[in-house]
Amino acid sequence: MAGSDDAGTGEEPYETELAEIAQQDEATIEFYGGKGVSALPIGLFIVWAIVQSGLFGISDTTGLVIGMLLALITGMLFVKGDWKGYANTIFEGMTQRVAATAIVAWLWAGMFASTLQAGGFVDGLVWAASALDIGAALFPAATFVLAALLATGIGTGYGTAVAFTTLFFPAGVLLGASPVLVFGAILSGAVFGDNLAPVSDTTIVSAVTQEADIGGVVASRFKYAIVPAIVAFAAYVVAGNLMEGIQVAGQAREIFVESANPAGLLHLVSMGVVIATAVRGRHIVEAISWGLIVAIAFNLVFDLAGPADMLLFRAPARSGVAEAASWLPIVEVAGSGESPGVAGSLYSGAEGFFPLIVLTLLIVAGARIMIRGGGFAALQEWLLSKVATTVTRAETTMVLGTAAVNAMITINTAAEIAIAPYVSTIGRRFNLNGYRRANILDANTSALGYIFPWAGGVLVGVAAMQGLPEEYAWFEPSMMVNPVAVVPYVFHGWLLVATFLIAAWTGFGREYVSDRESGEVERA
Repeated sequence: MAGSDDAGTGEEPYETELAEIAQQDEATIEFYGGKGVSALPIGLFIVWAIVQSGLFGISDTTGLVIGMLLALITGMLFVKGDWKGYANTIFEGMTQRVAATAIVAWLWAGMFASTLQAGGFVDGLVWAASALDIGAALFPAATFVLAALLATGIGTGYGTAVAFTTLFFPAGVLLGASPVLVFGAILSGAVFGDNLAPVSDTTIVSAVTQEADIGGVVASRFKYAIVPAIVAFAAYVVAGNLMEGIQVAGQAREIFVESANPAGLLHLVSMGVVIATAVRGRHIVEAISWGLIVAIAFNLVFDLAGPADMLLFRAPARSGVAEAASWLPIVEVAGSGESPGVAGSLYSGAEGFFPLIVLTLLIVAGARIMIRGGGFAALQEWLLSKVATTVTRAETTMVLGTAAVNAMITINTAAEIAIAPYVSTIGRRFNLNGYRRANILDANTSALGYIFPWAGGVLVGVAAMQGLPEEYAWFEPSMMVNPVAVVPYVFHGWLLVATFLIAAWTGFGREYVSDRESGEVERA
């Protein structure tokens, strides 16, 4: 999901959820200092994230969890009267569907990518890059294109970030490409698909909230997406030739490259199954599940990975049941010095996202507190009365407003739902067409959800990256990318934001209701 990009979920669940959210948005929590103080938990978290990742260079998701917990506790100290409403709002936020959708996408995508990794897909990529002479200079550009195709096909930028960071990132590092550039290319590809895919959550929500049909929205936004994509591709080619990568220890690199097995490329079929299933309109959980089933079957049939590589129960020696069942390929008795537990690609693929899942739930709760505290309503009133006074300023405000909300809410679909009513209100004041409003809303939400260092799209990639040292002996922790370092290299994301700022200032693509009316919201 994107953000929580849940392919194939359809628009009806979102209409229901948006209606429920609208009924709950009345300010019910009062803060000492006024409505603006309701943004304190989110604001403190952003400061914590900047200090931890930017100043100290620590890429630790659990550390961010602690920061958000302390921010929520601090915010509670400023509540007038009973703290019960504040506490209940935390639970209310943590149970919203947008957070659950993101979590499900991460878990399924994590298992799928890790199982392809166990089946030697990275080996296959390295072999293919060597055979096709795609060196370090071109690898980031190629990664951008392939990530964009996958994200557009399956409708989940987050799932793409997980899969490509798990599979393409180590291959790029090994081939000598700049790690930060490869990671930026992955995030850029996720932005492209998140913005353009008809089955993306952000696409569906942007259309539904602006009362536009999905097919018309997608068709109308292609002109905005394709030019930044072409420029981003060229930028990755140029930057790939200028930026040096990390030199993997020569012997380790030679051994890995020489032993690279093209059989791992069989898993292109597994990825194709996911794309084909998603394009047919199936739910993203179903699409990835079919891909996972095919990946497991390929691993076993073609001897790419054994059963224990995908799922292993390592039981303590004192367990008589374990000894009796040790003949099974997925059961073994823990030896001396080994810790009992569950292992394998299915386990590690899901387990790596647990801290991020907790963080996501807490951040959505913090955003809910800002809504219930009247912070978002105050923002809307200020924008409408002081800033959006002409159509050019109105559209500029819509672009910058979505940027501000995405800075505060890391899950881009949740940010989109929060700002959508204000985009609609401002746009309607100037009679802007629903397609235009939806495009401004979605493009900036999709882009900035993969740029800010604390954004969900970035953090999900970092979470996938943190498991690589355990998978490859040659991959050192120093090869991982700090979320702050990648910010300038998400080329497509920045170019997409710039495109809409230019469109707002020049009027390019601007449509009014009198020019073309949006059709009824219907499945695309």
